[in-house]
Amino acid sequence: MGRKDSVWSLGDGQPPEDIDKQIETPPLSTLLIEKPQGGSITVGGDITFIAKVEAKDLLRKPTIKWFKGKWMDLASKTGKHLQLKESFDRFTKIHTFEMHIIKAKENYAGNYRCEVTYKDKFDSCSFDLEVKGVCSPTHQFTISTETCTGIKVILSQEDAGELDFSGLLKHREPKQEEAPEVDVWEILKNARPDEYEKIAFTYGITDLRGLLKRLKKTKKEEKKSEAFAKKLDPAYQVDKGGKIRLIVDMADPTVDLKWYKNGQEIRPTPKYIFEHKGTQRILVINNCQINDDAAYSVTAGEEKSTTELFVKELPIKIVKELEPVKTTVNERIELECEVSEEGAKVKWMKNGVEVPTGVRSRYRVKCEGTKHWLIIDDAIKEDTATYSLMATGGTTEARVQVDLKPLKILQDLQDITIKLGQPMKLHCEILPVNVPGRWYRNGQLIQPSERLTILHRAKLEVESCTLHDAGDYTFVPEGYSQSLSAKVHIIDPPRVHLEALNAPDNTVTIVAGNKLRLEIPISGEPAPRVVWMKGERVSRTGIDVNVCVRVRAETFPDHTCLTIDVTEREDSGNYKIVLQNEAGEDTASVKVKVVDIPDAPGAPLVPVVGGDWCSMTWDPPYYDGGSPILGKHTLEACTYCLESCEQKERINKQNVYLPGPPQCVRIEEVWGENVALDWTPPKDNGNAPITGYTIQKADKKTMEWYTCVEHYHRTCITIGELVVGNEYFFRIFSENMVGLSESATTTKDSAVIVKEGMHLKNPEYIDYDFTEAPKFTQPLINTFAIAGYNASLNCSVRANPRPKVIWMKNKITILDDPRYRMFSNQGVCTLEIRKPSPFDGGVYTCKAINELGEAQVDCKLEVKGQSM
Repeated sequence: MGRKDSVWSLGDGQPPEDIDKQIETPPLSTLLIEKPQGGSITVGGDITFIAKVEAKDLLRKPTIKWFKGKWMDLASKTGKHLQLKESFDRFTKIHTFEMHIIKAKENYAGNYRCEVTYKDKFDSCSFDLEVKGVCSPTHQFTISTETCTGIKVILSQEDAGELDFSGLLKHREPKQEEAPEVDVWEILKNARPDEYEKIAFTYGITDLRGLLKRLKKTKKEEKKSEAFAKKLDPAYQVDKGGKIRLIVDMADPTVDLKWYKNGQEIRPTPKYIFEHKGTQRILVINNCQINDDAAYSVTAGEEKSTTELFVKELPIKIVKELEPVKTTVNERIELECEVSEEGAKVKWMKNGVEVPTGVRSRYRVKCEGTKHWLIIDDAIKEDTATYSLMATGGTTEARVQVDLKPLKILQDLQDITIKLGQPMKLHCEILPVNVPGRWYRNGQLIQPSERLTILHRAKLEVESCTLHDAGDYTFVPEGYSQSLSAKVHIIDPPRVHLEALNAPDNTVTIVAGNKLRLEIPISGEPAPRVVWMKGERVSRTGIDVNVCVRVRAETFPDHTCLTIDVTEREDSGNYKIVLQNEAGEDTASVKVKVVDIPDAPGAPLVPVVGGDWCSMTWDPPYYDGGSPILGKHTLEACTYCLESCEQKERINKQNVYLPGPPQCVRIEEVWGENVALDWTPPKDNGNAPITGYTIQKADKKTMEWYTCVEHYHRTCITIGELVVGNEYFFRIFSENMVGLSESATTTKDSAVIVKEGMHLKNPEYIDYDFTEAPKFTQPLINTFAIAGYNASLNCSVRANPRPKVIWMKNKITILDDPRYRMFSNQGVCTLEIRKPSPFDGGVYTCKAINELGEAQVDCKLEVKGQSM
């Protein structure tokens, strides 16, 4: 038996409450100053209903709706027999709404309703319309129709003026076969309340509400039971775990009874006990549980009495509260709570949000009897929160605080020194082991790369060290204020780079009296200590150049320098450079050759004298000037030897000297900021080959000479980057192994750097591409339309080039249908549906297509009501 019309009872046979009791409704807003009044007309007559609304306090016109019955909106029924009008009086500020019924028919009789709404205000008024001539003088009526099954339905009842069965009934074609007549009124009077809707649907009854009102007015004749003097109450209620007694009073105590639960017979058990007390038959149900919530019935012969038992669950109360927990990460957390009943359903919450307890969740829920646990196996710092348990009878909560474990350093980082290019490893050990952290070098965060790897969170490896890897390294465990630090020192063995001298056999030649400055690049980390020595080894005979005033050595981060202010012949020799640092030692030698005027040879000896000749020998000079003797022999005077006369000879040795200046220096061409020069070699090369030329320039305004190029080997050159507007002269020196020529050859003409004209180049602008694929900027909106009134669907699309717009209904393209009107203006697409019917409802699609793509939007159209 359904529970729709059941009445609560505690088992003591209380009568049901009055189900017809009126429910008090809140007062409506008084928008209507004149309400429509009910009336009566004869068939074919006209009547007008008027409603007035005062608009003094209204900013806009209120909305009014006219209804017939419960749900029929008359706005969709306007036409020949029904007209709705409205007007506004500017002087009195009153809106007047009228409903005209023209040539009324019999089925126009019934209850009507007028509803007025304005923003959050609402007002309503009901009135009745009586159409005379609907029923016979004896107030009996018979309305017959044929259902789809061919059964002819006859309804008869006194005072049926308000019934309306024709609103939604369709005219049926007459059947040849006559069906038996069915009295629906008798069926409804004898049916249960839960079967009313089924009967109304079966026999085509539309005004079920009006029919039920008439049915309440009829008095049911209750048949007196022959077996039961008092039946079961409609419903009983008992608390879970309680005891209930179902009592029936028998008119005939000799009749056998049978008790049923949900249609199954109940047998005597400790839970179900049958008792007899005079004419009373009692069913006792002990320890009621949720599964005892059912429909119970008792039968006595052909008669039956039914009831329903509702088992009310008692609220679950908290017996043992949750206790606060304070622990550290990676520990197990158990929150325990005890409730009043076993197997109760509870909810665990974290900061007011239900705790997930799925398969992949970190939280586990456990229940044994009345005890409930929330378990977190591996706690993390994010588990710090307020946890609560919610039951039907109360809530308990507790604070869980998860702190980090104290950091214990088992092995600190160690300062290390590594050679350049060797692998580097930094490692530390801490507890807890699985604490993540970050590595920093000189305060900058280190990111892993192909060369640098971070392993096991506390281990850093570098495949090949560079000088940039040196610095202060720090490991900071996440969540802790402590840190571990170490210094990494990268060392590189020292090295002397003699290849930068660009001298053959590392020999440097200089003319005596000039200044010598040797700059030799060096490398090493840390910066090496540099020692210059003259000689093969350090000894008493060796000269330490660092202690000499005229000869001094200087050391810089990337090179070392040996300076001799005025070179002398004694400065010639091998100079040794010694580099030392903690990574190792390196040595190199440089040979310095000082060129000077040679000494005179020794006195010649004449060992043999001939008739008119003699031979002489002499020793070479003690000092050859730093270069080989050419061996040239010059005679001051040449006379034949005379017999018996003494002769004297003088021998001169010739050495190299400075060359002469170049010849024919001229300006070949001038263009832009460049000048092309050419010249010829000097006539006198100073008995040594020309090794290069030095080119200088001077502005005509100042005539201050500046060197452009040194040690240039060719006899033509292009000088660039000259200042526009200046006038330049050029001169060139020759150079051999001794040095530069004493004079230079200057150009006769000057070179004027002329400023060239500038040409304006117009910039090229690329046209902006405005083309784009279709895109709907405003979609279609689901729409509710009223049958008989035009409806329109609107959307907006943006595209270039202009797209082709296609409208579809239920995925079928709309083509050449006069009921639809499609147009678009400036990207706004509109589909107008002329006087739609309920069959025009469905899913409408607007599709835009161009050569760049396509797009579409959908909406749902629902058409309410139908033509009267």
